[in-house]
Amino acid sequence: MILDLANMSNLERQHYLQHSIAPRPVCFASTIDKDGNINLSPFSFFNLFSINPPIVIFSPSRRLRDNTTKHTLQNVHEVPEVVINIVDYDMIHQTSLASCEYPKGINEFIKAGFTQEPATLVRPPMVKESKVKMECRVIEIKPLGQEAGAGNLVLCEIMRMHVDESILDKNNKIDQRKLHHIARLGGDWYCVVNEKNIFMVEKPNTQLGIGVDALPEHIRNSKVLSGNDLGKLANVQSVPDIDPSFQDDKVKNIFQYYSINPEEMENELHVYAKELLDKNLVKEAWQVLLNF
Repeated sequence: MILDLANMSNLERQHYLQHSIAPRPVCFASTIDKDGNINLSPFSFFNLFSINPPIVIFSPSRRLRDNTTKHTLQNVHEVPEVVINIVDYDMIHQTSLASCEYPKGINEFIKAGFTQEPATLVRPPMVKESKVKMECRVIEIKPLGQEAGAGNLVLCEIMRMHVDESILDKNNKIDQRKLHHIARLGGDWYCVVNEKNIFMVEKPNTQLGIGVDALPEHIRNSKVLSGNDLGKLANVQSVPDIDPSFQDDKVKNIFQYYSINPEEMENELHVYAKELLDKNLVKEAWQVLLNF
């Protein structure tokens, strides 16, 4: 199916974009207007864009229904300060409640049952229940259009962070397994980050991986190994040498039972290498594959 976005309705465009470009982290923004009215609202058009200076951007879009703007956008024009409160799984239903379009002047902290906590550098309050809070100054607001659905990029410089000690490790660094982020998908769908669904991918930050194109042909053209498997094998700085000390009973059994049929032997070795790669035993998988 080919979709030309220019020929789609706003609702159709929203469906395909928000279901495809996901998961999206959630910015839970607390703001204040010039009269002191507090607003608290979540936005899934949000991310980190710079470390030095530390810049995050979120986008309160013009409403598709009637092209009106949100109180958050109006507030940051009046008072260019915001607290971005990171949402975790323990907060998600209250956070969703805060997205209701309450009238101007209604405090979503109260409606959603969150606790206001004074910030130290900016006027909007922090959400006490949030485990990471960022006090920011708004350095620019860039409208992307005037039609319904147009975004407004709010560029925020983080000046101070507040991190709950419950999510820190022994070195006072954030333990990714303890902060159960939530993220927005399409429609009513969300996802949660926890130990059941996170994994690590080794990155060659300083040295170049050899690349899939440099893998031996019988590995590169494997009928068993997936693209992810090949990516793991190709993330080495050179093709490993055969290790004479490598001993594996399963490899011995494969050679014993399939010695008269090289094609089946290769297949079984690749199946076993895949099992090892699934356990991130890359060095061992290489030795199995090099034995053929």
